[in-house]
Amino acid sequence: MRKSHSLYVWTPGLLHTFTVLARTGSFTAAAAELHVAQSTVTVQIRALERELGVPLFDRLPTGALLTDAGRRLLEEAGNVLDAVARLRAAARPDGTVRGQVAVGTPESLCSTRLPGVLTALRARHPEVDVHLHAAGTASCVEGLRSGRLDVALLLEDGADFPDVVSEPIAREPLALLCAADHALAARTRPASWEDLAAENFFLLEQGCSYSDELERRLLAVPGARPRLTRFGSVDAARNCVAAGLGLALLPLTTVEDQLRQGRLARVPGPRFPDVPLRLARHRRRWVAPAAEVFAREAVRHFTG
Repeated sequence: MRKSHSLYVWTPGLLHTFTVLARTGSFTAAAAELHVAQSTVTVQIRALERELGVPLFDRLPTGALLTDAGRRLLEEAGNVLDAVARLRAAARPDGTVRGQVAVGTPESLCSTRLPGVLTALRARHPEVDVHLHAAGTASCVEGLRSGRLDVALLLEDGADFPDVVSEPIAREPLALLCAADHALAARTRPASWEDLAAENFFLLEQGCSYSDELERRLLAVPGARPRLTRFGSVDAARNCVAAGLGLALLPLTTVEDQLRQGRLARVPGPRFPDVPLRLARHRRRWVAPAAEVFAREAVRHFTG
């Protein structure tokens, strides 16, 4: 029987390369993140595939896509790397926290809330590197389950997902918006649901809890035929509203500058409850010290 020791010698390094490639979907992006040549990533992935006897990625013109075997390996790879990280943390004598944290977060938080978290984290833990991934709830939950993400921030009223546990850490106020010169901006009487159902709306992508709820309420108006356009970008929705093309419901923190500048106005109308911000993790996977300090800094920032 052929003896091979390379799997035992190289598994942590190969699995780390594998998980980075699975997350980025690109040999070029994985090489840049790992600070190695692209050919090194290719050689390591081929070595892992050879050891395991199965293809882990389909090499497509658009990037590297996990095969069924690759998807099965991804969660187990996360468990192995968790164990390696625990050993390293236990052996570290000075207590210094270092490492990388993959964080999933709504696009609306990336430019408004997260810079403050990252600034404070860098000051306290300069050897912790954070990789932000702007994504909706479904993508964040999938990332936690697959091991592509260590923690996630979710803007959700509820979060009952298999293998994922979450805790509310703050609430984000919402604002119903129109252009400053829109007819609704000058109303003295609050707009009714019948009034709103006659307007065009720019909503965030499917799976955004408050956008989905707004769509449900608008379509529930008898005879209503609102024009609803979905965007994956807060910026795109905000700009369309500022141009007078319709209305949007967005987190207040994403439009405070435009409200101060007079480019946008709040629509007097139905009240929308603040949406909970939840810190989510995998239910069973070990949380590395780097992810723990990010979580603590996020809680401190959002609650303080």
